[in-house]
Order: sequence, then C-alpha cells, then structure tokens
Amino acid sequence: MVSRANDWLRQAIKDLEHAKKSIKFGDYEWACFAAQQAAGKAVKALYQKLGIEIWGHSISRMLNSLPEEHKPSMELIDKAKELDRHTNKTSKFSSRRCSTRLLYNRRCKEGC
Repeated sequence: MVSRANDWLRQAIKDLEHAKKSIKFGDYEWACFAAQQAAGKAVKALYQKLGIEIWGHSISRMLNSLPEEHKPSMELIDKAKELDRHTNKTSKFSSRRCSTRLLYNRRCKEGC
C-alpha cells in the first residue's frame, strides 16, 4: 500500500486554516465542519503512516481504535466526541439539525 500520509496531513492543515478563517468571519458552523474535516484527515494521516487502513468519519472512534501505543489520552478522545457531535448537527443529512440557522450559529460559536 502506497502511503498517502503526507497528502492527508497537508490537506488537514489546509482545512484547519479554513476553520480559523471561518471563525474570524463569524461562520461558526463552517468552522466546526472544517475543524472536524481537519481532525479526521490528520487521524487518517496517522493511520496511513502506521500502514493501517481505516474507514469512517467519527474522529473519536478512529482515535479510540488506534493501537494502544498510539492511542491518545481520554481527554483528547472526549474532545473528539464533542467535535463529532457538533459536525453531526451541521450535516445537511442530520435529523438533529437546528431549525433556525441563527440559533445554531450562536450555539456553534460557543462550541468553537
């Protein structure tokens, strides 16, 4: 398997920069989404570097599934769970999506 770890990490950094810019513009739901994308790609880069294939979008699940010697602290996994929850709310397919964009944007700001 050809490692794409550097590609995943490079894109993760770009997504994180997008998240930071979105916060500056007050686009908090986009900031949450971009931050989740960045974290997911960074974790996938680690899996690629380790030569392990992983599927899915739940950052907390991916972190929790790492081999013991690479598994992060529970504090980081808990933060990933929070990020997973925020991005589930921003998904256009989520049934938990807020009914009003302004209310959600305020809640997302608090979570950022």
